[in-house]
Amino acid sequence: MTDWKTLIADVPDFPKPGIVFKDITPLLADGPGFRKVIDAFSVAFGDAGVTQLAAIESRGFIFGAALAHHLGVGLTLVRKPGKLPREVYSETYALEYGTDTVQMHADALTVNDRVIVVDDVLATGGTAAATARLVERIGAQLVGFAFLMELSFLNGRDKLPADVPIHTLYPLG
Repeated sequence: MTDWKTLIADVPDFPKPGIVFKDITPLLADGPGFRKVIDAFSVAFGDAGVTQLAAIESRGFIFGAALAHHLGVGLTLVRKPGKLPREVYSETYALEYGTDTVQMHADALTVNDRVIVVDDVLATGGTAAATARLVERIGAQLVGFAFLMELSFLNGRDKLPADVPIHTLYPLG
């Protein structure tokens, strides 16, 4: 089988000139490649006693749903404002120019939950750090982060709790 990393397509100058977008749709379309990714995530956190995954909108939902199914645990959705229908907790974080916000249902987790935050890419770390704060505000235990790719030159790890494991399958310079 082909190495799953070769299934991620580079798209130059998208969404703007100078950016090389990493398109995961060929990976998602390849059953064996996608399975290898989910298997790799499950090996990394299979012994962590995880009870819930907090998946970040929107590509994190794809990996989070498959991994939650594989591990037999629950899936909590982390969304942009106005997308969740019941009472929510919100966390606002800084962007280069302005702020953004993520939300989670207030009853999504309990103090007994052990949670992994899942997303496709760790870039600047703002969204993942805000999600970690939501998990901890509810009183659940944050036991890890899982990312398909990491743009390490953006230093996103620096915004995440230093004592929580970060598992990245495909670190990029």
